[in-house]
Amino acid sequence: KGRNSSAMTCISTQPVLLGLGVLVCYLLPGLNICTSGSATSCEECLLIHPKCAWCFKEDFGSLRSVTSRCDLKANLVKNGCGDEFESPASSTQVLRSLPLSSKGSSPASSDVIQMTPQKIALNLRPGDKTTFQLQVRQVEDYPVDLYYLMDLSLSMKDDLDSIRNLGTKLAEEMGKLTSNFRLGFGSFVDKNISPFSYTAPRYQTNPCIGYKLFPNCVPSFGFRHLLPLTDRVDSFNEEVRKQRVSRNRDAPEGGFDAVLQAAVCKEKIGWRKDALHLLVFTTDDVPHIALDGKLGGLVQPHDGQCHLNEANEYTVSNQMDYPSLALLGEKLAENNINLIFAVTKSHYMLYKNFTALIPGTTVEILHGDSKNIIQLIINAYNSIRSKVELSVWDQPEDLNLFFTATCQDGVSYPGQRKCEGLKIGDTATFEVAAEARGCPGGPAAAAFTLRPVGFRDSLQVAVAYHCRCGCSAGPEPDSARCGGKGTYVCGLCECQPGHLGSRCECQEGESQSGRQHLCREAEGRPLCSGRGECSCNQCSCFESEFGKIYGPFCQCDNFSCARNRGVLCSGHGECHCGECKCHAGYIGDNCNCSTDISTCLAKDGQVCSDRGRCVCGQCQCTEPGAFGETCEKCPTCPDACSTKRDCVECLLLHSGGPAENQTCHSLCKDEVVTRVDTIDDQEAVLCFYKTAKDCVMMFTYTELPSGKSNLTVLKEPECGTAPDATTILLAVVGSILLIGIALLAIWKLLVTIHDRREFAKFQSERSRARYEMASNPLYRKPISTHSVDFTFNKFNKSYNGTVD
Repeated sequence: KGRNSSAMTCISTQPVLLGLGVLVCYLLPGLNICTSGSATSCEECLLIHPKCAWCFKEDFGSLRSVTSRCDLKANLVKNGCGDEFESPASSTQVLRSLPLSSKGSSPASSDVIQMTPQKIALNLRPGDKTTFQLQVRQVEDYPVDLYYLMDLSLSMKDDLDSIRNLGTKLAEEMGKLTSNFRLGFGSFVDKNISPFSYTAPRYQTNPCIGYKLFPNCVPSFGFRHLLPLTDRVDSFNEEVRKQRVSRNRDAPEGGFDAVLQAAVCKEKIGWRKDALHLLVFTTDDVPHIALDGKLGGLVQPHDGQCHLNEANEYTVSNQMDYPSLALLGEKLAENNINLIFAVTKSHYMLYKNFTALIPGTTVEILHGDSKNIIQLIINAYNSIRSKVELSVWDQPEDLNLFFTATCQDGVSYPGQRKCEGLKIGDTATFEVAAEARGCPGGPAAAAFTLRPVGFRDSLQVAVAYHCRCGCSAGPEPDSARCGGKGTYVCGLCECQPGHLGSRCECQEGESQSGRQHLCREAEGRPLCSGRGECSCNQCSCFESEFGKIYGPFCQCDNFSCARNRGVLCSGHGECHCGECKCHAGYIGDNCNCSTDISTCLAKDGQVCSDRGRCVCGQCQCTEPGAFGETCEKCPTCPDACSTKRDCVECLLLHSGGPAENQTCHSLCKDEVVTRVDTIDDQEAVLCFYKTAKDCVMMFTYTELPSGKSNLTVLKEPECGTAPDATTILLAVVGSILLIGIALLAIWKLLVTIHDRREFAKFQSERSRARYEMASNPLYRKPISTHSVDFTFNKFNKSYNGTVD
C-alpha cells in the first residue's frame, strides 16, 4: 500500500460473545494498530490497544521517534528499547474470600456464607480483559422470614375466612424445610380518597351501607402493619381472626403502597439480616401503579421511604402517588426481599409480566377462596431456592462485564448469569470478565457490587484504571535533554511555545527546505499528504471541521471511515486512520454487526430455534421452510415431539436407562430422562404416538436453561385389551332387539293415541246432534193408517168417522 514490504505485523483478538478468532493484519512495515494511532504520549499509546507498549528510553528511535515509541512490545525490544517500556496489564486481586457454609441454622448463623469471594480489586487497562470467579450456594436449613400481605377489600372476604388457621398449617409445612421460621402479617385496601374509595359522609364509618350482600365493613385504609415477624404462630392466627374486610370504589387495589412499606420499614417488620426474606402478596385484582394517583390529585412521586406511624399505619397514603415498578424493584433488591405474587387465574398474565420488570419475583395462581395458599407458598419457596441469578449494582458506565455460568450439569454457558434447577446445597459457579472501554473522566477509581437476587451476600469489587504511565510521575521541567526549552517526560520533550523538534531544537518559522523529504510519506507524494505544513522536519497537521488529522505525514484522520445510515462506524466504534475500531460486541467494516445473540434467542432458549444462524443480531434461517424473527415458525419441520421420539422408543425397547445402553445414550445425550407410572405435569408439553402394537406411548418435555430437555416418560405404553367377538355379537343382537321392541312400543302407543282421539271426536259429534233417532224424518212405520169419510145408519144411529 504505497511501500514495498515482505513482512506484516498481526494482532490476534478474540471477541467474547462469538468466540471467533479475528486476525488483524497490517501490510505496512512497522505500521500496525499501535503505530497507526500516532500516539504523542504514553497515555495515548495505552489507550490504542492493550497490546501496545510505550518505550521511554531516551535515545530510542530515529530523528522522527514520536510515533515509533508506541508499538508492539516485540517490535520495541527488537528496535533496541530493552525493558524500558510501559505496558501494564489488567489484573485481579482477591482481598477477602471466606469459604462457603454448608448449613444455615446453627449457633453461628451470623457467619453463614453463601457467596465467595466477598471482596476483590481489579486493576484495568482499557481494552484489556481480566477475569475472576465467584461461587454461590443455597445452604441447607437457612432461616426464613415470611411476611403475609393480604388484600382486605370486600371481594376477599371468603379468602379471609379460609386463612383463619393459616399460621399453624404453614408453620408445620415450612418446618419440613427449615428449623428457623418466622411469620408476620399486614393488610391493605386502597387510598381513602376519591375516586379510589367512597368518601361521602355516610360512608366514613361504614362504606358498605346499602350493599345488600354484606352491609357492614370497616373504613378503607392504605396499609396496616399488624404483626411483626415472630415464631409464635398462634399470634398470627389470632391477628387474622380479628380482621374485617373493607370496601373501595374502583377495581384496582393499592397493594404496591403496602409492598413498598413492607420492604423499606425493616425495623418495624422485623426482617432479620441472616434469613431468606419472603413477601407474599395476595389479591384478586390488578394494582394501581405510578401516575394513577393523579386521578385523585396526588402529583408528588413516592420517595421510597418508610412512613409508618406509632400505630403502624401508612401515613402518606393520601399525599403521595403510588410507587413505580422501578422503585419497587430497587427497594426489594436493596433489602433482599423475594416477592411472591399470589393472584387469581384471571390476572396471572399481568403479574407474570411484572416479574420480568421486578427482579426476584415469582407468581403463583391463587384459588378463589385461598385454600391452596399453603401449597402455593411451598411451591414458590422451592422455585426461589432452585435458582441463582446475579445482579449488578452501581456498574461504572465505562466498564463492560461478560458472564459465563457453570450450573449443576458442569457445562459452561457464555452470556448467562443465571442457573436454574438447582438443589439445596448445589454450588453455581460464575466466571466474570471485566473490561474497561476507556479512562473515566472523573476519578481513576470506582466500585460496584455483584449480588445474587434475594441474597444478603454480595461481592464488593474495587476498580482502579491504568490510565497513567509510571514514567509520567517524574517530569523534568526545562530539562537539559530538551535544550532547556521543554519538559522531559517518558522519553519525549514537550516543547515550550515557539519551539519544535524532538529535542526542541527548532523554532517556528525557520526554513528547513533542505530536509523536507522527511515530511513525505513516499517519493513523489505531497508534503504532509497535502493536509499539513512541514516544520522542523515534522508535519504539523491542519485543523479540520470534520475531526482530527494526525499521523507522521498527516496521512490519518478520525472521520474518513465507513458509515452506516450516515453515522460514523455506526456509533459502535472509533475511526482510526480510515478504519473503524469496533467496540466490544460489534464487528464489521462499519461496526454495524452486533455479536449479541440475545435477540436471536427463541422462547425455548435456543439460538434461532436451532433452525438457523445468528448473524449481526438477526436470525438467518437455514432449515428449509423455517421463518420468523427467531425461525420459530416452520410448518414442514419436525416438531420437538418427533425429534425426541427416537430417544423414547429406544428407552421403550431397552428397559434400562440411557446410561445402560450405548445407542440410547447417544440418542438421549441432550435429555434428562425420568421414568414415571403416570404423567400429571400440566405445564410441560405433552407428546404421544402409536407404537407398532397399537399402544399409545406418552411423554412430556420441558426445556432447561442448560440447553437440555427434562423428559418425563411412561415406564410402559398404554395398551387397550383385545375386543371379545362373542360380546360384540351379543351386544349387536341385543341392540337390534331392543331397538325393535322400542319401535313396536312406539307404534302401539301412536295407534292407541290415534284411536282415542277418533273415539273422542265421535262422542263429541254425537252430543251435538239436534234430534233423536225417533224423530228422524226419514223414518217410516211399518203400519199405515188411512181415513175415509162415510155416513151410515145402524140402529138408527149416524156415524161419521174413519174405518181402520
